[in-house]
Amino acid sequence: MTRIDAKFAELKAAGQKAFVAYVMAGDPDYDRSLEVIKGLPGAGVDIIELGMPFTDPMADGPTIQLAGQRALEGGQTLDKTLAMAAEFRKTDDTTPIVMMGYYNPIYNRGVARFLDDARAAGIDGLIVVDLPPEEDDELCIPAQKAGLNFIRLATPTTDDKRLPKVLQNTSGFVYYVSITGITGAASAQAADVGPEVARIKAQTDLPVIVGFGIRSPETSREIAGVADGAVVGSAIVGKLAEGAPVAEVLEFVRGLADGAHSA
Repeated sequence: MTRIDAKFAELKAAGQKAFVAYVMAGDPDYDRSLEVIKGLPGAGVDIIELGMPFTDPMADGPTIQLAGQRALEGGQTLDKTLAMAAEFRKTDDTTPIVMMGYYNPIYNRGVARFLDDARAAGIDGLIVVDLPPEEDDELCIPAQKAGLNFIRLATPTTDDKRLPKVLQNTSGFVYYVSITGITGAASAQAADVGPEVARIKAQTDLPVIVGFGIRSPETSREIAGVADGAVVGSAIVGKLAEGAPVAEVLEFVRGLADGAHSA
């Protein structure tokens, strides 16, 4: 059982939905980024999504693209991202960390080396948005053999014919993208999301977590009410981009987490 599996078992036993927070590693700089990450569990975050900065983030909207650029310009590397996770693990051995990003940096490092390093750093799962199920032998299967969950995205365009393929080697949870398009582009609507989550849950026992388009405690609660939890990224990253103090960012996160937990 991974930390992700254990977290969802704990939440289910408590009758509670999950709140997942995304932050870009190294944004706005290494030290403040690490301070935010270390503060997330205390702000109510159940699972941390740690973004891997990449030069061509095709699924990300302007807010997260700019965060990646700031991180890269500040010298953030894959080594430093893994080091952040390892530093976090010195004081927190229970909160799951999912690394989210693109395949190129992993490929350049070498899959076997990356998986060894990720395990050693305390990473629990991967979301690699540009690797389709047809490429499962490339990273998904080796990751699962190494004890990491491989989390797949389902979207409004994932029809009933495609869905079984998406689900076949997914573990940990399914990440449902609430809107068509890039991150931060529109607002999630529970009335649209609910039937889609039900459709996915009819084909898997995995938790279904919904992300994209969630910016307020109210929307976090509404979306968590029709799913197993909510993910917020752009709204949190936007606070950091505005130069908000870490304490203010974490207070904002707490409101979002309280929203999801009250569903």
